[in-house]
Amino acid sequence: MSTAGAATGRAPRTRVLHLGHSSAAGGAEFALIRMLQAGAPWSPVVLVAPTSEPGVLDRIPSEVPVRVNGVRQPSGVSGGGPLLVADAALRLVAQTIATRLHPAFRTADLVDANTTRSAAYGALAARTSRVPFVVHLRDMAAPEALGGVGAAIMRRVVLPRADGVVSDTQATLDSARPFLRRDARTAVIPSASGLTIGEPRPLPESPLVIGMLARIDPWKGQAQLLEAFARALADGEARLQFAGDVFFGHEEYLDGLRRRAVELGVADRVDFLGHVDDVDGVLGTWHVAVQASTRPEPLGQNVLQYLAAGRVVIVADEGGPTEWVAHGVNGLRTTPRDVGALADALRRVAEDEQLRARLAAAAAATPGLLDDAAVARAHAEFYADVVAHVRARRG
Repeated sequence: MSTAGAATGRAPRTRVLHLGHSSAAGGAEFALIRMLQAGAPWSPVVLVAPTSEPGVLDRIPSEVPVRVNGVRQPSGVSGGGPLLVADAALRLVAQTIATRLHPAFRTADLVDANTTRSAAYGALAARTSRVPFVVHLRDMAAPEALGGVGAAIMRRVVLPRADGVVSDTQATLDSARPFLRRDARTAVIPSASGLTIGEPRPLPESPLVIGMLARIDPWKGQAQLLEAFARALADGEARLQFAGDVFFGHEEYLDGLRRRAVELGVADRVDFLGHVDDVDGVLGTWHVAVQASTRPEPLGQNVLQYLAAGRVVIVADEGGPTEWVAHGVNGLRTTPRDVGALADALRRVAEDEQLRARLAAAAAATPGLLDDAAVARAHAEFYADVVAHVRARRG
């Protein structure tokens, strides 16, 4: 345990090393940044692999040490050919060695892998050390979510080494449980999502605005929402907005969405906003917020943001969102991957102002929503529990 604070008589803070494989503006990166910005009640250090992508590390509070170390970890490995997989394996080995030898790793009380890729080399590095190792699960531990290679590494290397696992939802944790040691500590804690907990904001005046907050990626379901919007609201003034950046080479998908909006005759009422920093501001202009992922979503920070903002929430009826959205109570669930069902839900809320008001008010009152400071406190308690448990186990 750290000796910091001994001179003042305060209990020393746990030294937590947060591993990340990228500084791109992704959900995992923003979740960690928000927790650190909220004043993490531990002594954090961030260790990230080099990246050629635009970074968000400058948003980490200046008092938190950030170290860049090792070799670049490219995305899209599972879907690549043998040469790409072999190159990724060599990079993984190199990153494992660089991580294990880094002073921040050797002096940590606990190592916390913030992303799936960093969990792979973090687990390998932790195998040769006694440091407690925690994994953040942000995807189901299944090939459909992680790819064949990623799922195999998660199930055979990462989860068996984990001393602790943090998951956004019970469904995600359940997908990993068969591969965990019996004594591994687990916790379901929502990601820090920048939520403002308080009085619900009223829905804006007409015309109706429907939105999706998610990176532009085929499995996030932008194409399905676009089709459903055109079916349900082909006429009138209703608008559809997509807020989210393009990552992982999906520029062609974005171009295809724009072309399809033209073909459907709704291009003049569809906006592609790109990345937005002011999430609250954008959500405040929407009436309806949609999650329509085409595979089971662990949760997605966007669902929590939709609820806390008091929007009319529509989600696919599978995965983590179903733990938060009760159909007809604080939102609507629709059959996954069913454009017709999604169109029916859009049409229903568009035509019923009283339903919109009721669902929006109930969304903001959803039990269990946490602001970033509360999320950080929950993580601090979990980190302390893992450290104490590992020490007790080792005598």
